[in-house]
Amino acid sequence: TIEPLLPSFPAPATTNHSIARHRQPPTISDPDHSIRRRRNTRETIEKMSRFRGLWQASVNATKKALTWKLEDLVPPSERYIFKFDSKQELKRWHLYSDSEFGGLSSASLQIEESTNGSSGTGVFSGNLSLDVTEGTKWNISRSGFCGMRSKKFDGFIDLDGYDTLALKLKGDGRCYISTIYTENWVNSPGQQEDNSWQAFVFVPKGNWYIAKIPLVRYLPTWRGNVIDAELEMNPCRVVGMSLSLNAEGGLPGAVTGPGDFRVDIEWIKALRTLN
Repeated sequence: TIEPLLPSFPAPATTNHSIARHRQPPTISDPDHSIRRRRNTRETIEKMSRFRGLWQASVNATKKALTWKLEDLVPPSERYIFKFDSKQELKRWHLYSDSEFGGLSSASLQIEESTNGSSGTGVFSGNLSLDVTEGTKWNISRSGFCGMRSKKFDGFIDLDGYDTLALKLKGDGRCYISTIYTENWVNSPGQQEDNSWQAFVFVPKGNWYIAKIPLVRYLPTWRGNVIDAELEMNPCRVVGMSLSLNAEGGLPGAVTGPGDFRVDIEWIKALRTLN
């Protein structure tokens, strides 16, 4: 299971702290009707996803044909999305943790200056705690998560033509969660939440490591649960990204549990690895 990133309010939190396939029991008196309604809803979402993908591909192809610019027709093989090389970069991010809901975890994001004259690097660090503040108004039974999320882009980032997200990291052996946020068109009309697509990122301890995650490995999620439908990400309408972690869960062999965490991050890129 993948751990949660964001709930419907400002920071991610679900009581079971896992992004897992989740089915709510029918809440109406006719179970067969509830099953049919959910099946119809899932089929509708899948059709919307396929239609939107075809429509967006057609629009993009038309735009590219009209511009006749080489960089549009054949984008570069890699593209920087974030470079953590200056304090100015920090203004593009905000932090969240379970402390917003009565937990005791903490996090910070800073730029560590280089001693050899090269560019600095970002440092996302803090402490994961499973404790909950006594008397909190939030109905949570446990905690233990922190994250850093980019502020919304001014418009969209178009990653059409790329198939992989790459992150240059140096970590602590923990498993992190990479999230791509796209324009909302999967959820119900009128909802303001962005669609979230999530994948695990295991960061080995000690040395710099480039994690390459194919976009097809990102799973669609909503309120900490994988959406049980065949959906495709719309890479043309990316509105933000985040990196987070939880005290529990993750990949086998990764460091888990409460305690300190730290991951250094140099950049995030989009790559085109397929011809």
